[in-house]
Amino acid sequence: MNPTIKDVAKHANVSIATVSRILNSTSAGYSEGTKKRVKAAIEELGYKPNAVARGLINNKTQTIGVLFPNVSGMVTSELLHGIENVTHQLGHSVIVCNTASQGKRTLDYLQLLNEKRVEGILFASEMLTDEYYEAIKDMKVPTVLVSTKSQKHLLPYVKVDDQDAAYTAASYLIEKGHRKIGMISGNPDDMIAGLPRIEGFQAALRDHGLLTEKPSVFSAEGFSYKEGMEMFKKLRQEGEDITAVFAASDEMAVGAIASAYKMNIAVPNDISIIGYDNIKISEMAIPPLTTVAQPLREMGEKAAELLFEMLKTGEDGQSIIMPHRIVERESVKEL
Repeated sequence: MNPTIKDVAKHANVSIATVSRILNSTSAGYSEGTKKRVKAAIEELGYKPNAVARGLINNKTQTIGVLFPNVSGMVTSELLHGIENVTHQLGHSVIVCNTASQGKRTLDYLQLLNEKRVEGILFASEMLTDEYYEAIKDMKVPTVLVSTKSQKHLLPYVKVDDQDAAYTAASYLIEKGHRKIGMISGNPDDMIAGLPRIEGFQAALRDHGLLTEKPSVFSAEGFSYKEGMEMFKKLRQEGEDITAVFAASDEMAVGAIASAYKMNIAVPNDISIIGYDNIKISEMAIPPLTTVAQPLREMGEKAAELLFEMLKTGEDGQSIIMPHRIVERESVKEL
């Protein structure tokens, strides 16, 4: 049978109220010697405080909610790793919700997090709709956007500048001597990662006098491996003279490499490919993938730190633009 707070009080020869004050870090009502005695009793008995009961007492559940559109994605995995690093260090727990980018499911999860009385929300990698914003606003808890942002609803965010990072990727290919460059992208209606990356790519071509009337951009619904395979096939059918490709995600880039292999096109000798994200799969690809690195784990850490700072101060947080960089491997050839 699990020991109770009553057992701890008896073992330490103090009142239940004193144990409760020590557990909840209330500074008054006990001496340092009493605190040490109670902590020793907790350790000897193996007592585990009931988080729900403590939450009822101090109105804090020491829990935050995190919403992802796809919890199995490699980008999500890195973000979550960073979030949990900070959250657990600060003695809090995380409730992770897989929304699958579905409106009703997202709203249901927000309702659940409200019922669980989470102290804050991290909303990741998805567009913040009016409905989501109103649901979060009604919860009256601090919220930070991760790897996404909203022009309309001014919540603090932590992300890379996608347009600037895509510009860097295209410029890198141009510096390597490529002049016929194509792009395989996500949905241009996606205002978070789709359109900004397309615009950054096209801006780099325009600034170097390489933008044609019909830019070689082939857009899918998402950023998956399978979509990368399909978009690469279309790109080759319509632009056989293209010498380099910017893929809007590493998964798409690896899909493009696989498609090239099936078509007997050698990477990078016949065509160069650069990705975006720097997830683990980029190192495992054959050839290893040159990519634009987002500091995903650090983004998760910064977002969690920002949320806890808002919890501590009660003030609005300041958005953070994270740095990006090119990680050179073996998928781009210099002409």
